[in-house]
Amino acid sequence: MSGLLIGGCAGSRQEPEVLPEPSVETIPDGEVAELCGLFALPLMDYGLENEVIRKNENLASILQGRGIDYQQVYSVTQIARGVFDMRRLRAGNPYSLLYAPGASEPSYFIYEENYRTHVCFSLTDSLWVRRAEIPLEIEDKFVDITISSSLWQDLEEAGYNPLVANGLSEVFAWTVDFFGLQKGDTFRASYQAYLLKDKEVEAGPILAASFIRAGHTQKAFRYMQDSVPGYWDQDGVNLQRAFLKAPLKYSRVSSGFSYARRHPITRTVRPHTGIDYAAPAGTPVMSIGEGKVIERTYTRAGGNTVRIKHNSVYTTAYLHLSRFASGLTVGKQVAQGETIGYVGSTGSSTGPHLDFRVWRNGKPINALTMESPPADPIHEANMKSFREYIAPYRRGLEPEFYKRIALEIIELAGVRFT
Repeated sequence: MSGLLIGGCAGSRQEPEVLPEPSVETIPDGEVAELCGLFALPLMDYGLENEVIRKNENLASILQGRGIDYQQVYSVTQIARGVFDMRRLRAGNPYSLLYAPGASEPSYFIYEENYRTHVCFSLTDSLWVRRAEIPLEIEDKFVDITISSSLWQDLEEAGYNPLVANGLSEVFAWTVDFFGLQKGDTFRASYQAYLLKDKEVEAGPILAASFIRAGHTQKAFRYMQDSVPGYWDQDGVNLQRAFLKAPLKYSRVSSGFSYARRHPITRTVRPHTGIDYAAPAGTPVMSIGEGKVIERTYTRAGGNTVRIKHNSVYTTAYLHLSRFASGLTVGKQVAQGETIGYVGSTGSSTGPHLDFRVWRNGKPINALTMESPPADPIHEANMKSFREYIAPYRRGLEPEFYKRIALEIIELAGVRFT
């Protein structure tokens, strides 16, 4: 690191490590102006020094190495309480130092907590610490991807934001089995992209999407009904079902529903009326629907187990959990998608996985093939508004729409084909 650093606070007996003097730029630029605007700093020709947190560095070693005395460092760290936890100063994260014109000591230390959030420590006569977030720009984007390996990987290899996969899995959680995607399946989607300095950093909500398999298309449109966003098909049928398709994301089925499966430990043949999902230990496990916790226990076979009664017909159970979610107790009402525990290997288990079970009217059923009734549709009073709202999105999901746009662009460019 450029500059003179010492390895700790005042009083350390270690000899200071002498490094080259910092190269401080004394011309204003866009970055300086941006930092000044973010924290409402006096706008002047600050010298700018950009660096990264080194291993075993702390605020004291960085600032004392640049001439700030220990008492001042101590005071500003006390002021930081409630604003920034100094233990979260991470090696590898960038920071900036602003030097007032002609000053040899920095006036401000600005730490980049993440790509958007920055924390500013004022080292002037007025000591203060503030956190600020860079505002993001919103832009509608479109993805068109055909599955060849996995949704995440295919999006990434095609140059799209792979985080769109999370949004798609939520939109179609009730109608598409994401553990059973097939080669040739196609997703098209319009979504809100959040940009920072023209670079996409977050994938916002899906606005409209379609899933195509073997000529059959399932469409979804985001719409606010009763001030709550949801997803409906083009006829106003709610895509949200009473139950999620699976109790966890991005896993694989390692063992199916069977009345004659050889147990991997006892080697005896006996019924396995559940679905095993192989997943890393610690993966969050969700309740597939609203309901009440009727059992939270440990058994020798099932390990940490949660059982949820959803209504007079359906009950589900989640076995081999490494631990239960904080605050989960018998009698608690849980929401659809709420985390109830984490994948583990407790009980009679050969490795981390979730044993998921469903009963209908007290009889075990195959969770992968069960039907689930739809939730409330678009209200009749909202249907006209709904149809008008989704009309441009419906056109946008059709491949012919983009072919026509492309041809129009080619024609405007004056390109002719013979």
